[in-house]
This record gives sequence, structure tokens and C-alpha cells, in this order.
Amino acid sequence: MIRVKEPNNNTASIELTPIIDMVFLLLIFFLVATTFHQTEREMQIALPASTTAEPISSVLREIIINVDAEGAIIVSGIAMSIEDLRKLISEAVAGNPEQKVTVRGDRATAYANIVRVLDVCKGAGIQEPYLDTVIAGSTSP
Repeated sequence: MIRVKEPNNNTASIELTPIIDMVFLLLIFFLVATTFHQTEREMQIALPASTTAEPISSVLREIIINVDAEGAIIVSGIAMSIEDLRKLISEAVAGNPEQKVTVRGDRATAYANIVRVLDVCKGAGIQEPYLDTVIAGSTSP
């Protein structure tokens, strides 16, 4: 009688085959999903014309108001007067009562300049204007 010694299986091992299978399946899924999305965009559809055409999501965009060190009001890179800002925000609130507004004031500007912008926001119907700040000690502008 020959006695065969059983191997010692106390060591832990990781089976890579199921992981590799899963990675390949995910890769194939995303390739197919991307192809379908692209095909949908490339369909030859004649879209109707509109005089006020704009993406639906543009109404939902947040308005970011910057107040520079001299107190100038800048929205989307365009300097505005306080009346232009009031008109812009009023129109945005008329289109979307839940319009979000962020006010970013330069740390060197007088607080009165920021308060003036916040007053316009509240007067135009913005429920909660957001005052943007940075964390103390961070290197962000």
C-alpha cells in the first residue's frame, strides 16, 4: 500500500478568471451602449424650427454672478449694470421659479457691493442666493 500525501491547501489564493470575465463583460456592455447612443444622435431627423430655440437644460443652469475688487458685476464674462442684472435675474425667475444663483465676491471688494447684488437677487425672487467662499488656507482663487 502506497500512501499519497495530500497537498497542504492552507494558503490563500485569488481566482482571477471570474474577475477577468467580469471586466470583459463590462467592456462589451459599455462599447455596445456607446454605439447605440451615437447611432441615435446620427439619425437623419429633420427637426422643426423655433424662434426661441435653446436647450431645455439652459433654463436650469445656475447663474454665477462675480463681483470684482472694484465692485463691477460680471455674469458669463460680461460686465453688467445693476439694472441689467435685475432684468436678467427677473427673466430667469419668470422662466424657472427655482432658479439657482451663486454670488462670488472678491475678498478685496467692499461688502456693500456684494450686499447690493444679494438685494437684487432677493428682490427679483431668488429664494436662497448662494454666497461662494473658499476654505481658509486653500490655494484656490
